[in-house]
Amino acid sequence: MGERVIPLVDLRTATLAVPSAATTAPTGTLLDARGRPLRDLRISVTDRCNFRCSYCMPKEVFEKTYTYLPHSALLSFEEITRLAERFVAHGVHKLRLTGGEPLLRKGIETLVAQLAALRTPQGEPLDITLTTNGSLLARKAEALKAAGLRRVTVSLDGLDDAVFREMNDVDFPVASVLAGIEAARAAGLGPIKVNMVVKRGTNEAQILPMARHFRGSGIVLRFIEFMDVGATNGWRMDEVLPSDEVLALLQSEFALVPLQASQTGETAQRWGYAGADGRHDPALGEVGFISSVTHAFCGDCNRARLSMDGKLFLCLFASQGYDLRALLRGGADDAALDGALAAIWQGRSDRYSELRASLPPDTGAGGPKRVEMSYIGG
Repeated sequence: MGERVIPLVDLRTATLAVPSAATTAPTGTLLDARGRPLRDLRISVTDRCNFRCSYCMPKEVFEKTYTYLPHSALLSFEEITRLAERFVAHGVHKLRLTGGEPLLRKGIETLVAQLAALRTPQGEPLDITLTTNGSLLARKAEALKAAGLRRVTVSLDGLDDAVFREMNDVDFPVASVLAGIEAARAAGLGPIKVNMVVKRGTNEAQILPMARHFRGSGIVLRFIEFMDVGATNGWRMDEVLPSDEVLALLQSEFALVPLQASQTGETAQRWGYAGADGRHDPALGEVGFISSVTHAFCGDCNRARLSMDGKLFLCLFASQGYDLRALLRGGADDAALDGALAAIWQGRSDRYSELRASLPPDTGAGGPKRVEMSYIGG
């Protein structure tokens, strides 16, 4: 294995020019250059997190001297809501709040309530969800539900306390995350999903214990391949445990049957626990596999990402975003925002995961560098 290189590169100020566009009214269906509709908007509300997971915000980079964005640079809740409304006019029906750790954003319940008041052009409420590390969920779950949040996804990389503390690198106990999950369940935030990033040589021994714990609980456990997001997590292919190997391990103990995708553009491949008759038993639940490295799902990707300071990214692995904050604070009306969003999405042709094998590795020694996951959300 080669030497791990962790470059100190800050791409937060890099922007793409917003293309000029005709101010045509949105139709509710917006297709990119590959015919993919815009349906899902991930909204990052903060670049801060109280964990230092090595695959996302390693201490070597995000230490006490790291400069986070000032509050004045962040979009206000009203600015986020205004942009979300324009995205909804173009066909978005799912909003996911991310970070960093979104529950660190003061007053996050207020933003949830503002977004929950939005409606699709057909008058339907939006699917509003949030991804969290669970550390603050026990104290926030009821208020989030009351504000209009529908579901939560909790990141949890193992049940063994020593392994989990090592991975979050701030000595945070796993029991507190499990308490947050139970609080979310009690508040009615469901169905709950739990995401486990699997890193070879670190936490693969937690795969079966996690499956045993959540099987039959009503909580969907999803296994995520360690991905080359950003340039600071020291990603190496030999630390990726392919989803096919995770599935084989699970099948050594459990009977699993493949399930159909629940909706177009779904990132996870679904497998259900089988009952005695060999068919999926909904009472036993299911697991999912998010396999960006070994099974690219770019073909039907319908997601865009909005950073906390108003840059629009068209791919998780992008290197630059379009500065929508400048339009907002420059006095752009809704028609101008609609035209800009249409022009940006219609020009989208991103398919990084499909091209990964043919691209040079991002070592920090030249070539394109990707923004950090903590900046644009997962």
